[in-house]
Amino acid sequence: MTYPEDWEVKKLGECCIILDNKRKPVSGSVRVAGKYPYYGANGILDYVSSYIFDGVYVLVGEDGSVITPNGNPVVTWAEGKIWVNNHAHVVQEKEGTSLRYLFYALQTINISELIHGNIPKFTGRDLRNLQIPIPPLPEQQAIADTLTVFDTHITNLANLIAKKKAIRDGALDDLMSARTRLKGFSGQWEVKKLGELGVVKMCRRIFQEQTRPVGQIPFYKIGTFGGEADAYITRELYEKYKSLYPYPKIGDVLLSAAGTIGRAVIFDGKDSYFQDSNIVWLDVNHDVICNKFLYYFYRSCHWHNIEGTTINRLYNSIILDTPINLPPLPEQQAIADTLTAFDDEINALESERAKIIQIRDGAMNDLLTGKVRLLHHGK
Repeated sequence: MTYPEDWEVKKLGECCIILDNKRKPVSGSVRVAGKYPYYGANGILDYVSSYIFDGVYVLVGEDGSVITPNGNPVVTWAEGKIWVNNHAHVVQEKEGTSLRYLFYALQTINISELIHGNIPKFTGRDLRNLQIPIPPLPEQQAIADTLTVFDTHITNLANLIAKKKAIRDGALDDLMSARTRLKGFSGQWEVKKLGELGVVKMCRRIFQEQTRPVGQIPFYKIGTFGGEADAYITRELYEKYKSLYPYPKIGDVLLSAAGTIGRAVIFDGKDSYFQDSNIVWLDVNHDVICNKFLYYFYRSCHWHNIEGTTINRLYNSIILDTPINLPPLPEQQAIADTLTAFDDEINALESERAKIIQIRDGAMNDLLTGKVRLLHHGK
């Protein structure tokens, strides 16, 4: 990597103070809940009643999950009175170098070739010898300030998303239980069983030898549906099974019957296939219930078996025997529309946050390599 002429490349140990000799673990059995953050390799693990550091630090994961998918170290910003165990290196600012700049610079260094042992370990020696590009101090501070603006915006969006989700979840519970009624609706709801509204269906069984890691038609299992498929089937098999056996219609609500019990996904109609018995759907009478209301019912439902204990598998008989409080169709639609508006707002915020993260990552790469300069020759 070639950097600007007025930048230096130094060992990290020359640019900061490493305080690993002061850290120490506290076993879970003797921890006492308190107000001081207790940090490990990946951030805060707990809160304890005392502290061993008081200041501003960068923590770098030492062992365990110490490397990101991109091969960079796991880096955490920590301030105030804290406790750090021996799974995170403790880095403190040294005169002439901005700690906030080092926080960002460390996130761009590939350490994959430095990880040792069966249990991944990034040693203190490797940390001290890590080569870091060091621009003049004013430029370090300008880079750190710019990237901090991005991170502040990202954090604010994350906090707003969490707040919106809490409001949405409260509305979900209140509306689906009829504790809160939307304006213009009154009267009693009916109590029915799901088996009165439709029948459980599933796709034809696909065997492992019929799947490929790449291919034409995504095949979703309980761990991937609603996300990215990791298996595929041929279009020929897809078209054959789709024509001969049950297949969901656009808008049907797919339901996880194993693993993460009750996770619901609305089928969007895209060419895809689903694991039999583990992913099912209720083929309902739309004169009685709308799919979107059923979707939100699934999200608010606490699945139990007939003995009343939490289940490990959602058998068809359990689904069909599950009671549902059912308002008239117009109120169902109004409830679904209200909750969909919450979800749409949250999805828009999450998309905005993802976009800002992408822009921040591009800016980080440009600024920390000197490809883009905020100050002309550091002045």
